[in-house]
Amino acid sequence: MSERPTFSPFWHRVRAMTPRLRPHVQITRQHYRGQRWHVLQDPSTNQFFRLGPVAYEYVQMLDGRRTVEEVWKISLSRHGDDAPTQGEVIQLISQLYNSNLLTVDATPDVEQLLGRGRERLRKSVQQQAIGLMYFKIKVFNPDRILAWIEPILRPILNRWGLIAWAGLLVFAIVSIAPYWEELRLGIESTLAPSNWGWIAVVFVVTKLIHEIGHGVICKRFGGQVPEFGFMLLVMMPAPFVDASASWAFASKWRRIAVGAGGMIFELAIASVAALVWISTLSGGSPLVHQIAYNAMFTASLSTILFNANPLMRFDGYYMLSDLLEIPNLMQRSTTMLKHLWERLVFRVRDTFPPSSARDEQVILVVYGIAALVYRIFLFFSITLYVMGKMFGLGLVLAVWTASVWFILPMAGFVHYLASSPKIADRRGQVVFTTLAIAAAVSLLIGAVPFPDRRYGEGVIESPGRTGIFAGVDGFITDSHVRPGDVVREGDPLITMTSRELQAQRETVEAMIRETESLEREYLTQSHAMAQIAREKVATLREQRRFIDDRGLRLVVRAPRDGVIVGRDPTAAVGMFVREGTFLCELVDTSALRVAGELAQTEGSWLFELPRESFKVEMRTHSRIDRIVEGSVERIIEAGQRELPHPALGVGGGGVIETDPQDRSGRQIKRPRFRVDIHAPGVPIGAPGERVRIRYTLPDKPLVAQWVDRLQKIVQGRVNI
Repeated sequence: MSERPTFSPFWHRVRAMTPRLRPHVQITRQHYRGQRWHVLQDPSTNQFFRLGPVAYEYVQMLDGRRTVEEVWKISLSRHGDDAPTQGEVIQLISQLYNSNLLTVDATPDVEQLLGRGRERLRKSVQQQAIGLMYFKIKVFNPDRILAWIEPILRPILNRWGLIAWAGLLVFAIVSIAPYWEELRLGIESTLAPSNWGWIAVVFVVTKLIHEIGHGVICKRFGGQVPEFGFMLLVMMPAPFVDASASWAFASKWRRIAVGAGGMIFELAIASVAALVWISTLSGGSPLVHQIAYNAMFTASLSTILFNANPLMRFDGYYMLSDLLEIPNLMQRSTTMLKHLWERLVFRVRDTFPPSSARDEQVILVVYGIAALVYRIFLFFSITLYVMGKMFGLGLVLAVWTASVWFILPMAGFVHYLASSPKIADRRGQVVFTTLAIAAAVSLLIGAVPFPDRRYGEGVIESPGRTGIFAGVDGFITDSHVRPGDVVREGDPLITMTSRELQAQRETVEAMIRETESLEREYLTQSHAMAQIAREKVATLREQRRFIDDRGLRLVVRAPRDGVIVGRDPTAAVGMFVREGTFLCELVDTSALRVAGELAQTEGSWLFELPRESFKVEMRTHSRIDRIVEGSVERIIEAGQRELPHPALGVGGGGVIETDPQDRSGRQIKRPRFRVDIHAPGVPIGAPGERVRIRYTLPDKPLVAQWVDRLQKIVQGRVNI
């Protein structure tokens, strides 16, 4: 790495200035990674600025009498290479001055003050515009209200209260675990349009309690909470308080406690709501039951997805920053990635990382990449969700967010290429490198064909499926097979007993003996009566044969060769079953196929491409290391609302969303295309086993693939 440039061409503009810290600036000492830092705070504007030991010493020597150059020379004599350079001094003074932390004894120029005020206003408006999805509106100062609430809650704002909270949380989780299926089915009613009003009210209330948690714990440790307001969290109004006074706390654990305070309060509400929901599950007010579910759903889900997520600048981000002892984690990660790009790609010499510690650099790189990837994911997921509910608003949100997150940074990058002094001596080379990279990437994703692979789910089935049913009423006494057993035609599968059949046979047998006795008696008295008795005996013997035939059905036998699938007959031993009761299935394994499923927005290519133009490969879940090639036998063009097997639904371990009201687990919410796939001469697996299917389409450039997928996703979300 090259040395930092000691001198700056702009030094003459500041060298004779005699600045000093404003009298009202408060200073707090903190420790990060074994080093002492100082936090400068302006209570009037709630502005904060962190200084390292050398920079803080430099600022402390600015007493309004010494000039900037005099202090710099003193610092240079004391710290040598560790002293700030002239460029760093200019940057430090500029940042402190714009943060309203530094002043000059001379009468300030009115235009300069207005310019500084306009600059702060411009930045504030710009930040609000950039954060359209998190737009903030200030309402009032809640400090007095929180100062009244804090003494009431003070007895539980300690380690014993934290232990009690953890106990409540564990108790709620253990209590609700047995009701997982009811909990899953409740999502449908929660997201129904008829519940939107209630869920919005519950969301605002739970978030209000969340923000009270931040404010109360901040007050508990002596901080001020000067602002309360509302922000549009993905177009949903949510309260907020300004607890940034905790940034000046000397203890990082107190700062973490303030950051976690909102989640602690909110998860406590979710735990109580879970207990209320359980108590009203079998009775009670349906409205109370639904509101409890709403509170449990919103308090837990929003906390996990937003507040606890360290990749967004909410509670989890500040907690992670304090745990890692890396202040300004997001900004420094971006600076680190920019430094690596300048150093490795543009070969800029006068660029320096935001940290000299190797482990901290690794953390900054990993976090910066993760945050960038998550930002792209968040853009697509949130905008598509909003478009699915309100297409017009979602489209505006998509265009605005894309402009702010992607187009404006590109404009800033172009401005960097045109005017950055870092690349002044090699601007042509940097521009050429940028254009070459852009051309290479464009060529790579826009012209070079890549394999186009689509994925689907399927289940192994047999066209020759035979249901095994009980032939008569009776009790099952024995089962000779289990699912997966191979049987031959005529093999016994299930043995039953029937006291009713046995009693009927005994009755008919007694009647036969009685009628035969009468026939012999009538032979000596009346030939006509004997003939009648003889015919009755024949009828009774025919009835006995019928009963014997039904008795043979007490042993259920295989009607043909195959494999037992479906229900386990051994589970029915000891049960009484009626004639025609389904017991299990017998499938012909000599002609297995895969019934594949594709969403209608994903499978349109099935009707656009000839079958010989794409390749089909299958992999069973039990043998993921084995790939079986297949060919499409049949495509059912009409969308199907019933799965070929429950194993494909979420209830059977699959990924296809089914109707929660359907007991069979085969009725799906949205129609899907069915594709029958045959693998000639190759054993696929056992009937009923799930299969992952990969369709390899003709190669296309990546841009064409992405546009096609995005178009299908939008069509599926907004029904256009």
